[in-house]
Amino acid sequence: MFSNVQSAALNGLEAYMVRVEADISDGMPQLLMVGYLSSEVREAGDRVRTALRNTGIALPPKRITVNLAPAGIRKAGSRFDLPVAAAILASLEKIPGQGLEDVMLAGELSLSGQVLPVPGILALVEAARDAGIRRCIVPDKNAAEGAVLEEVEVIGVSSLAELIEILRHPEKAVRVRVDTTELLREQNFSGGEDFAEVNGQASVRRAAEIAAAGMHNLLMIGPPGSGKTMIARRIAGILPAVSLQESLEITKLYSVAGLLPEQTSLMVKRPFRSPHHTVTPEALAGGGRVPAPGEISLSSGGILFLDEFPEFRRNALEILRQPLEDRRVCISRTAGTYVFPAKCMLVAAMNPCPCGYYPDRGRCTCTEEEAARYLGRISRPLLDRIDICTEVPEISYEELTEKRKNESSWEIRRRVERAHEMQKDRFLGMPSAFNAYLSGKEVEKYCPLGKKEQKLIKNAFVKLNLSGRAYYKIIKTARTIADLEGEARILEQHLLEAVHYRIPDYTCRRRSL
Repeated sequence: MFSNVQSAALNGLEAYMVRVEADISDGMPQLLMVGYLSSEVREAGDRVRTALRNTGIALPPKRITVNLAPAGIRKAGSRFDLPVAAAILASLEKIPGQGLEDVMLAGELSLSGQVLPVPGILALVEAARDAGIRRCIVPDKNAAEGAVLEEVEVIGVSSLAELIEILRHPEKAVRVRVDTTELLREQNFSGGEDFAEVNGQASVRRAAEIAAAGMHNLLMIGPPGSGKTMIARRIAGILPAVSLQESLEITKLYSVAGLLPEQTSLMVKRPFRSPHHTVTPEALAGGGRVPAPGEISLSSGGILFLDEFPEFRRNALEILRQPLEDRRVCISRTAGTYVFPAKCMLVAAMNPCPCGYYPDRGRCTCTEEEAARYLGRISRPLLDRIDICTEVPEISYEELTEKRKNESSWEIRRRVERAHEMQKDRFLGMPSAFNAYLSGKEVEKYCPLGKKEQKLIKNAFVKLNLSGRAYYKIIKTARTIADLEGEARILEQHLLEAVHYRIPDYTCRRRSL
């Protein structure tokens, strides 16, 4: 007898529907699985056979053929165990086959018949919704994750026996519900790291606020212990709360990567990723035999912090150039092209020289050649993609021990939120949601300059020997500064501050050696 059920497979971040077909006929007893399968999918046959037996259902001595269609696309992962078991059960008439047409199943089976969680459930449920399927049956530990999409009825099962009972008596199914509004309402940065704990460094706090307001890339240069890492870890706290759409995108990404925390249905915090400088290019940008998202993609919607910037491998840093510009990572393999988002804010920190104390010649032990080589580890094309560069001076004893009430992250966050709202209104209906994401053509449209401002930027372009990319970066940063001040147009003072945030003078001098 023939039967089929619906499941879904992952292709990078997106999912596509897979039809699992089962046929039982006379012939040599065996369970044959076909359909361009990876080794873990082929092993599903043995897992399903044993799980069925331990649930009290023995397979007959017949030829059982299972096909996963479309056969031209490779299937990987353990999520097909549950639909394969359901298709075989329907062919054996142990469950009614007519109730499976509008149901999507996914889940891994243990040999005892328990249903185990699998990654990527949110993407699978989303694909089922788009295909018009009204009900999804998934592992109970993944059910809350899938249930954030209210258009689909999500049922969680913990065992194969429970699945059989639900398919025999659909009225016994209990739909899992998640209140996304309440989850988003609960998010706040209280209890986290606060800018109120940062003494001094007013110029760096200002640069961090501007970067957060326009999602600009930020580089901090200063001696050891000056507070670079401390400030970087607090920038996430001044970013606005995530919207439901942003939360779904972040959750989907972490689910596909298998990094969604247990019992978490929705990611309501902006990600903050801080990989060690020994990270490989593939781990940073994404890749692998079956391409997976890298650190730059896992930072989407939040911050990618690279501490000790020059210590990263040169090829790892250079691989970031295209993603930082295009806001996405494209990985090509013979099996297809995988696209992952890279809509993050890059925050980097570095010392000005190997010993870290330049320009204090009383403490700096580096030769000019050593310092030049150290700074030369960061290529000019990569530096061109950094909108804001600021020096972090060494903090004095008086600033460090001063008892005063510093401005809190919540106060800074309110200004950043107002700037974000201005950008949303300005770019309504456009893919560019932030000033940092504007293309050159969009800069000309949304960032017009008056005659005085044009003369100022022309002088800066010539005297600082700026590239075309740096020219547009300055204007976009100036647009963000104007937004923070509530100005409708860019003024001279906004451009002057934006020019100030290009690469510091001593960096340029070192590069001229």
